Amino acid sequence: MSAPAPSPLAIVDAEPLPRQEEVLTEEALAFVAELHRRFAPRRDELLARRAERRAEIARTSTLDFLPETAAIRADDSWRVAPSPAALEDRRVEITGPTDRKMTINALNSGARVWLADFEDASAPTWENVILGQLNLIDAYTRRIDFTDPVSGKSYALKDAAELATVVMRPRGWHLDERHLQVDGEEVPGALVDFGLYFFHNARRLLDLGKGPYFYLPKTESHLEARLWNDVFVFAQDHIGIPQGTIRATVLIETITAAYEMEEILYELRHHASGLNAGRWDYLFSIVKNFRDGGTRFVLPDRNAVTMTAPFMRAYTELLVRTCHKRGAHAIGGMAAFIPSRRDAEVNKVAFEKVRADKDREANDGFDGSWVAHPDLVPIAMESFDRVMGERPNQKDRLREDVHVEAADLIAVDSLDAKPTYPGLVNAVQVGIRYIEAWLRGLGAVAIFNLMEDAATAEISRSQIWQWINAGVEFENGLKATPELAREVAADELANLRAELGEEAFAAGHWQQAHDLLLEVALDEDYADFLTLPAYRLLRG
Repeated sequence: MSAPAPSPLAIVDAEPLPRQEEVLTEEALAFVAELHRRFAPRRDELLARRAERRAEIARTSTLDFLPETAAIRADDSWRVAPSPAALEDRRVEITGPTDRKMTINALNSGARVWLADFEDASAPTWENVILGQLNLIDAYTRRIDFTDPVSGKSYALKDAAELATVVMRPRGWHLDERHLQVDGEEVPGALVDFGLYFFHNARRLLDLGKGPYFYLPKTESHLEARLWNDVFVFAQDHIGIPQGTIRATVLIETITAAYEMEEILYELRHHASGLNAGRWDYLFSIVKNFRDGGTRFVLPDRNAVTMTAPFMRAYTELLVRTCHKRGAHAIGGMAAFIPSRRDAEVNKVAFEKVRADKDREANDGFDGSWVAHPDLVPIAMESFDRVMGERPNQKDRLREDVHVEAADLIAVDSLDAKPTYPGLVNAVQVGIRYIEAWLRGLGAVAIFNLMEDAATAEISRSQIWQWINAGVEFENGLKATPELAREVAADELANLRAELGEEAFAAGHWQQAHDLLLEVALDEDYADFLTLPAYRLLRG
């Protein structure tokens, strides 16, 4: 008797969208279903392993380089695959969600790369997930344009030679897509985003002289990188393109991954393009993993933890050295400033800070860096042009002067700054304002002249949690307590009501956002990711 045919992938609780049948073809859904069946069980095992490792950190309050992979680190012979031409020069990368207007503006921005984001800069509504895929298909087939309904301004793509190369970022391993199920199980969002994009665009991108390139977020170990590599091998075989066509850049945005940079590159060596050094998610990961570690792991206000802090400098310099030793690109962090159309002085000060940050990265050996706004592209470009000139990168700078010990990466107490009461207020303000926008389907939000994404909300709520649980006393004599956090949050809600007016306030998700921030900031059981309870509240 023959085995029953596998049940198809089911679309659940989703209102039909215009042209969704172009994305959700029978063949594409079958491919995503096969990805789920082959790789979701291993994903589940690796998520369980994360929890085990967190428990071990809680017990020891330390981390070290892995003894079992010492031979990989000691072997100087291996390198990642040579970079494809389209990714050889990455000196400025712009990031943002895949809505129609952003797709055109990012591709036209003058940046070398656009990080097309289905992760932290995108709230995973069904519309964002599916129409984002459609916008990328339309961009590659040059069927995309946009007219702003308010201003009437029209947007269209420049000539192909002027467009940024797309590096797409799928969701992290921890998030599921509730609208797509196989055998009654929700499909991991990472496999949905990767699968649909790869299936529709891999051959098309090769015809354009580029390829299917990815940023891999929230990676916590080399075993998770190995899983991605196996996904890549299967996917390339499935549609019949050469192995190594896919290229992946891994975000080193968790503290555990910082101890496994070489191993992560090794697992992906036939598909690896580089590593990226972030800030907010990295700090969020430190709080999450060392939340039982006592006062020496208490972070000051998030804006006081710059990339020049000793433990952050150890992390970034180790990343540059590791990448260049193995022939990979080292990509720096985000310049999140959003220029003001009304305040030239604010812009002048902020531009100087951006310039100083990008100068530091270029001088440290990074091959490129991120910006959040097209106006910052020329500033970052100038910093890297000054150091690299006509060279596409500076991978020849091996940074053999860098020596980082395991303890250096978690020397949080090497920073003199302390948590402040204004820092608490800012964490509450930004947390509420970001979560409210996310619940409306917006993942990239301008707040106080900065482009914020989900990582911002994660570090904000984590700092509130950490300061309360560490019994921090602020400079004004007030102690961090649940009651104080509730008072600050209530004040912010009242201020928003007054600022917006009763009608606009009622039309938003302000109370929900307030309640969710307090839930994840005050609960004794620390939620692994804010987006998990938030996703239950997300409509659409």
